Amino acid sequence: MNEILLRSLTPSVLGILVRRGADFAAAEDAVQDALVEAVRVWPDDPPRDPKGWLVTVAWRKWLDATRAAAARRRREGLIEEEPAPGPAPTVDDTLQLYFLCAHPSLTPSSAVALTLRAVGGLTTRQIAQAYLVPEATMAQRISRAKRTVSGVRFDQPGDVATVLRVLYLVFNEGYSGDVDLAVEAIRLTRQLAAAIDHPEVAGLLALMLLHHARRAARTAPDGSLVPLAEQDRGRWDTVSIAEGVEILQAALARDRLGEFQAQAAIAALHADAPTAEETDWVQIVEWYDELARLTDSPVVRLNRAVAVGEADGPRAGLAALAALDDALPRHAAVAAYLHERDGDLATAARLYAEAARKAPNLAERDHLTRQAARLNARRRR
Repeated sequence: MNEILLRSLTPSVLGILVRRGADFAAAEDAVQDALVEAVRVWPDDPPRDPKGWLVTVAWRKWLDATRAAAARRRREGLIEEEPAPGPAPTVDDTLQLYFLCAHPSLTPSSAVALTLRAVGGLTTRQIAQAYLVPEATMAQRISRAKRTVSGVRFDQPGDVATVLRVLYLVFNEGYSGDVDLAVEAIRLTRQLAAAIDHPEVAGLLALMLLHHARRAARTAPDGSLVPLAEQDRGRWDTVSIAEGVEILQAALARDRLGEFQAQAAIAALHADAPTAEETDWVQIVEWYDELARLTDSPVVRLNRAVAVGEADGPRAGLAALAALDDALPRHAAVAAYLHERDGDLATAARLYAEAARKAPNLAERDHLTRQAARLNARRRR
């Protein structure tokens, strides 16, 4: 089995499926299934045309998955058409499960992990990546949470802050393309906002709408990532942006600032800029300062370093980055970008290649690999 051959064929096979009409996340799943099938079949029956074989099998896998999803939606539609006995519930059952899994007997971090695994459908690996911990550590945390709640009554729902954290992480996984959960997270957050008058609920809903408004522009027709500065802003959903800004302004007017409102304010400033060059980076840095004060998150400080590099120049961004642990996810990618802005193409190319090796998904890995190749080509001229 030639694993190098399989890896080399994966991007082109994925691109073919996307051009045929498959959405990127489903196409990536289908290609992965085809690779597994290749590992099983090829040692005894190697194909004459490996790429053609992978395309055929991946396309069939995608069709099977699409048909299964359509059948499931039809079944769900039939169930929804049947009137439920008794009074209609005021909140969705799924949202109730989120609250019940956020049980008071659990620490907030354990409650979030359990809910993401049991209700959100995320894998242990995805949850571990979101928390910046090893997968084995997260597996132990989830197991302990299950044991803790195994003998308790689920009649004491958890707090809003824990549920918001879960919804935020579910949305992030959906938005990344690994799991298509972004729309579901928005739906549940809308329900929560209708049921609870809370500025942070409104802040999270605004944040989701503002990020989701850019989703159509985040990938090219071949499935490759398009950085924010290069996105076609004409493809952004202006209706969602307007709704998100309106919700955010109402929340901020209550003068009870929280981290989701601060994040939404940053997203609103990006959405408000007609072009990337007109982005108000100085104000974005100020909001990142507020966000860092609220969360003390290393990921927030990493994003702040990018904003500082845009507002005050790449040297200032690199100085802010130097105070952070280089083991942080996407640290190498940020360093590469700032070094490129500073004119150090050799260091930037090396760091882009390093970031590609650490990338959490195929689309990001391909994007970073192309960035490294682009700079290496420039250096050879």
